[in-house]
Amino acid sequence: MDKQSRPEPEDLTTPDRSLHSGPSADATPEDLVMATGRDLTPKNLEWARRKLAAEGQAAVEKILP
Repeated sequence: MDKQSRPEPEDLTTPDRSLHSGPSADATPEDLVMATGRDLTPKNLEWARRKLAAEGQAAVEKILP
C-alpha cells in the first residue's frame, strides 16, 4: 500500500472544536457518548443519560481524566 492511498494521521483525529471538557460546563449525554467512541444513537444516548444521572461529572472524568 503506498502513501497516497492511506489517510494522513491528522485526517483521523477529532477536530479540537468537537472536543470540550472542563469544569466550566457540565457534560451532555452527547459528550459522554462521543468520549467513549460510540455512535450517537438513541440507545447510546439513553445509556449516557442514565450514567450521568447516576454518576454525574465523574462518568466523564473516568473516561477523560
